[in-house]
Amino acid sequence: MRILILSQFFTPEPTIKNIDFAKAMADAGHDVRVLTGFPNYPGGKVYDGYRVRFVQREVVDGIHVTRVPLYCSHDRSRIGRSANYISFAASASIAGVFSRWRPDVMYVYHPPLTVGVAAALIGFLRRIPFVYDIQDLWPDTLKATGMIGNDRVLSVIGRFARFVYRRASLLLPQSPGFAERLKAVGVSPEKIRVVYNWADETSMKEGAVATWARPADLAGKFLLVFAGTMGMAQKIENVLDAMVLLKERAPQVSLLCIGGGIDVPQLKARAQALGLTNVVFHPPVPMSEIGGVLQSADALLVHLRRDPLFNITIPSKTQAYLLAGKPVIMAVQGDAAALIEEADAGFVVEQEDPPSLAEAVTRLASMSPESRDAMGRRGKAFYDMRLSAKVGVDSIVSAMELAVERFRA
Repeated sequence: MRILILSQFFTPEPTIKNIDFAKAMADAGHDVRVLTGFPNYPGGKVYDGYRVRFVQREVVDGIHVTRVPLYCSHDRSRIGRSANYISFAASASIAGVFSRWRPDVMYVYHPPLTVGVAAALIGFLRRIPFVYDIQDLWPDTLKATGMIGNDRVLSVIGRFARFVYRRASLLLPQSPGFAERLKAVGVSPEKIRVVYNWADETSMKEGAVATWARPADLAGKFLLVFAGTMGMAQKIENVLDAMVLLKERAPQVSLLCIGGGIDVPQLKARAQALGLTNVVFHPPVPMSEIGGVLQSADALLVHLRRDPLFNITIPSKTQAYLLAGKPVIMAVQGDAAALIEEADAGFVVEQEDPPSLAEAVTRLASMSPESRDAMGRRGKAFYDMRLSAKVGVDSIVSAMELAVERFRA
């Protein structure tokens, strides 16, 4: 097949569906090309070596990539974010409609929803089917994260989402809960195929693991690691409250929060005010080092604030943690918790419940190293069998083949 990947985010930006995803399909014999923007996520500034221009064509590891202009912004400003999303959708629509190359099918990565609108326009005008990979449910995610609170605006966004769902040949939600929510808004079950995300497996290879060393002030500690964005959705202030309890109950435990996010300055100030000498903040590290960070941990933490949407969301770090082969503490209910329980790879606790979190950490820290290692191995085996890149890519390719078959019937 001739496959066009339409995604606002692509290598070198941090995204699972990156150049390795494109290469995996190309290695299977497909002609794969990418239509994306100029890299500026998550900082909102264009990456070194790039300059926003009308169009830029490049070949990345054998994959043809076309970059189109967009307004760079990823801060709290709703206007800036909206301009970022809309500008890419407009540029991509023009490039997609007038491209001389004709794909058999489009793979479209959501978010943002505006990419789906562009795909619907391209697909309609050029009669090209597309599969829609749904990582966030709009408008639900916008409301849950506090980005938009106006019910009228959310209603309009919801109508656009349902329009894109109707135009898509197949929808690929990231979790069973997402699939049920899509059915609830009128999507036919025949259009839905659940495809779990996978981890950045390259970063977990042996050579990458060796690039990270545990900071000296954490030597000899039972190290709990939270890796990733720290913002409104993650509610890390509740984790800090749990660390207050652990300072007395399990003084051998330290928390390493590694990553960025808009809440980091406030979290650092809160930790200092609480006298948390058992908490260390570390700035983001390159993806090439994240495997080493996870391998240095004794346990890995997933935490989200209490919201019905997050019960059907599987945070991307879940797959990375399982691949790392370390015990996982899942402070999220629903689909993500179900994976940890099915894998028997850790403990599940209520989110926004510091005493429960502290109890789970204490329990894990008191286990023998052999028991924790066995827990981690079970998680790794579960990842390989159910969540690996090969499993995911094969599922997506199968969905695209079905989309083409249905379109031509």
